[in-house]
Amino acid sequence: MAELATRVKAVVARRVHLKGHVQGVGFRPFVYRLARKHGIKGHVQNQLGEVEVVAIGVDDRVAVFVRDLIDLAPPLSSPSIASIETVEPTDTDDFSIIESRADSDAEVFVPPDYFMCDDCRRELKDPADRRHAYPFINCTQCGPRYTLIEALPYDRPNTSMSGFPLCPDCEAEYRDPADRRFHAEPVACARCGPHLSFEVREGESTDDTDAALARCVEAIRGGDIVAVKGIGGYHLICDARDDEAVSRLRQRKRRPDKPLAVMFPVRGEDGLAAVRDHVDLREGEASSIVGPVRPIVLATRRPGCALASNIAPGLDEIGVFLPYSPLHQLLLDAVGGPVVATSGNISGEPVLTENAEAASRLDGIADAFLQHDRPIVRPADDPVYRHIGGRMRPLRIGRGCAPRELVLPIAQREPILAVGGHMKGTVALGWDKRVVVSPHIGEMDSPRSLDVFEQVARDLQTLYGVEARRVVCDAHPGYTTNRWAQRRSGLPVETVWHHDAHASAVAAEIDVPGSWLIFAWDGVGLGPDGTLWGGEALYGEPGHWQRFSSLRTFRLPGGDKAGREPWRSAAALHWECGLDWGASPDRDGLAKAAWDTDLNCPVTSAAGRLFDAAAAVICNLGNASFEAQGPMQLEALCRNRAHPVDLELAECDDGILRVDWQPLLETIGDSSVEPALRAEIFHASMAASVVRQAAEARERLGVQRIGLCGGVFQNRCLAEQTLALLEEARFDVYLPQLLPCNDAALSYGQAAEVAAREATE
Repeated sequence: MAELATRVKAVVARRVHLKGHVQGVGFRPFVYRLARKHGIKGHVQNQLGEVEVVAIGVDDRVAVFVRDLIDLAPPLSSPSIASIETVEPTDTDDFSIIESRADSDAEVFVPPDYFMCDDCRRELKDPADRRHAYPFINCTQCGPRYTLIEALPYDRPNTSMSGFPLCPDCEAEYRDPADRRFHAEPVACARCGPHLSFEVREGESTDDTDAALARCVEAIRGGDIVAVKGIGGYHLICDARDDEAVSRLRQRKRRPDKPLAVMFPVRGEDGLAAVRDHVDLREGEASSIVGPVRPIVLATRRPGCALASNIAPGLDEIGVFLPYSPLHQLLLDAVGGPVVATSGNISGEPVLTENAEAASRLDGIADAFLQHDRPIVRPADDPVYRHIGGRMRPLRIGRGCAPRELVLPIAQREPILAVGGHMKGTVALGWDKRVVVSPHIGEMDSPRSLDVFEQVARDLQTLYGVEARRVVCDAHPGYTTNRWAQRRSGLPVETVWHHDAHASAVAAEIDVPGSWLIFAWDGVGLGPDGTLWGGEALYGEPGHWQRFSSLRTFRLPGGDKAGREPWRSAAALHWECGLDWGASPDRDGLAKAAWDTDLNCPVTSAAGRLFDAAAAVICNLGNASFEAQGPMQLEALCRNRAHPVDLELAECDDGILRVDWQPLLETIGDSSVEPALRAEIFHASMAASVVRQAAEARERLGVQRIGLCGGVFQNRCLAEQTLALLEEARFDVYLPQLLPCNDAALSYGQAAEVAAREATE
């Protein structure tokens, strides 16, 4: 029996490699504390993207320790065991954290920026704490990551905090494995860390942190517009209850109608009391606002709320969010009410990040600047989510949820850089079965957008230690990303059709075997036949898409102009049917003459242009000041589900089934019917047309699985009716959840499409 007991109590040593999200999340101090609890000797070490743990102890205690590495891991981490091996026990009397290694070949995960944790929030508000009211408080469970990491492994010398030497108190915390700030790389305090400054265009500035914050609050309360430097870039901030301040912001930023996001102070038991004073929250919306990403969430405005009337003209939703950094928390607490917090940029460009550039480029917009001296390595704009079809779905990914990592059903043959489309730009780095999608970059039609695009493309490869061997881009030769790939990337180039990429993004995210029918409805994208697609139903699977059905085509006078001039789509639909539209602003007849002679009138099947046309007629919106303004106002009219107009589905000479939208013209143009009812009928008819196409595909091809993608399906009224009708018809139907259904998903779809193509070669 004594011999058996000796065997049971034998000392063993296990080397455990853990992968996943294990860096920048307090994982090493967690392992240290867990080892001390279980009486384990050995060490923990950061490697390139992995953590190595050597555990020495009695075999049953080591087994429990290894189990707890996963079961009790910190909430921000997501570890998995890559390997476990038995090694020879070494002669050690303690458990230690040893210096990181940067020379190993492992799976790297770059953490996003995290919102302020509850522990830091308590310290921020505690007058007795040495970090009381310090705008850059953080620990291993919160604070910036992606926007300050310059290289991996994630250690302080590899971040933009390297220029801030730690004071003795911070150094002690940083070196103490039992402290929650052990190797919290951005750790600092008022003695040794970043500071605020307040600068005005005409007046005295200050570089004292407390005074700078106080003057910023005073300026906002006085009706000024202040550019505030945050974690991933600047916000333009003003009092959200001040109509005149909001009007000045709109005028200066040349943003007359586009909705503005509003940041609210944290109040009440769940932090949402101030938000609920102004908007009605669904359950999913509330949990998302206070969740770990802290996104902007679109929520329905309450009648009579005290926000400025021009926050979101013509819309019934407002983008709302809570402070996610200590600076924002201090600012909102002091202001005492909601503020407009819109991206500090020139419209369409990436958010600004550098003090001097922001001071120069925002000089004509902001009255003052709240700056700080912690460099932002790369921009990350705020993410935006909307409740659609029972789930919160992203409309834009950014700070807090990006880089977004996804998997592919099929491994890449070699590393690729997928550069997306032209609008809502993202970049994706793909290798093996991994794809990393960047935060939102912006519209790719300015020099700054291209500069940031190139920086993000370089940084992804540097951070993940993966060098792309080729570039994948949209097939449209006019896209900036296509031209960059062909002329400046220096790598072999693959092209993917726009809507194939949309379809492959959905199919790869859901990842179930078999064929799909995927509806790709958007503004426009170049199709293989040289026309502008955008109302397609594609049958097949990644690497093998074929057009099954589409919307009836029409010629679009002015081409790209139609995106900002919805009247052109409305007029073209009428002209296509031999009708006149009496409300057409084409008084001199130039557009009609061009249409008659087919001068700059590309053929399109785009659903987005149909929604533009309906908005032009029903909402009397001839010109739009921002993308999708018309469809958004059209949707805002809808309150009930109406009976649809029957739209014929007929096979054309090219073998493609076409939905004929002509019967809708009489309905949307009937001024004797209330605009809201006309808008509801239009949405119901478009949703019903999807189901009709799906039923035909099931009868002809046996397809059961339906996907919905493209920017048009950001429309909740359309998407939810379509989902409900398809489910009633017993289809399996999917809408993306991890990436936006708009063009932000194109880069991921391009990677999925190329991987699938090559798997069948």
